[in-house]
Amino acid sequence: MNARLAPGPAAFALMVLLCAVWGFQQVAIKIAGAGVSPLLQVGLRSAIAAVLVFLWMRLRGQPLAARDGSFRPGLLAGALFALEFICIFVGLGYTSASRMVVFLYTAPCFTVLGLHLFVPGENIGWRHGAGVLLAFLGIAVAFGEGWGATASMPQRWIGDLLGLLAAIFWAATIVAIRATPLARISAAKVLLYQLAVSAVVALPLSWLAGEEGIRGELTPAVLLALLYLGVVVAFASYLAWFWLLTKYLASRLMVFAFLTPLFGVAFGVLLLGEPMSLLFGLAAALVVAGIVLVNAPARRPASR
Repeated sequence: MNARLAPGPAAFALMVLLCAVWGFQQVAIKIAGAGVSPLLQVGLRSAIAAVLVFLWMRLRGQPLAARDGSFRPGLLAGALFALEFICIFVGLGYTSASRMVVFLYTAPCFTVLGLHLFVPGENIGWRHGAGVLLAFLGIAVAFGEGWGATASMPQRWIGDLLGLLAAIFWAATIVAIRATPLARISAAKVLLYQLAVSAVVALPLSWLAGEEGIRGELTPAVLLALLYLGVVVAFASYLAWFWLLTKYLASRLMVFAFLTPLFGVAFGVLLLGEPMSLLFGLAAALVVAGIVLVNAPARRPASR
């Protein structure tokens, strides 16, 4: 495996930008949901982004059919990627968004553990583990007020379980990328595997599940939201994310994912007029503290 570097200021800045993009994704999903059913959204955004990644690779002259041993691991990563989003969208039918986010963002915890066990060079110490737990505590605090919001849902445990499974699939995707030949191929090809498999799985699944598909009017807002999900999120941001994974230690990058739901809340406050409590400020401080703890350089022993 190629050695990975500890991320620096430029990688930190890019990760914060990506988390903001992913945080706004929740607003876009709500807007697109007025005209397109959930599983169809997953399939369409994956299909749009897959076409763009294919064109990107052709323009850059990157080979698609090279014998690099990536086909089977690529299919595995794609299946895990598709299962993650299917669990999220189906699970939201059983539980609240706040509970789903809490369970989904256990993913960095599973990721650093999986990387520690299966990927040489991604070992974590007590400080990194403590930082991940501190950041997760921030997420739990941020969404703690929403825990009673689904008392009328007697089967909310199903949604909670699906949220936890989505987190495990997300973590497993990252571990699969780092522990297999996918770690040695281009970020674009890694992403293409995932998007292509996701589209192939989600589009027919939407029909088999009896979804409405296109519902209501395809307003400009709905179409722009779909383009945001396909072009900005699934193409540009995921391409940047997988490029980062080819350069830097995934365990150090993954903890930044805890910022995503905080950005989601912030966008909800700014764009949807949702209230924000003092707990949110405390939660943000805990998340930032956890990120700093994970990524702070280790002290060198004093020379005698």
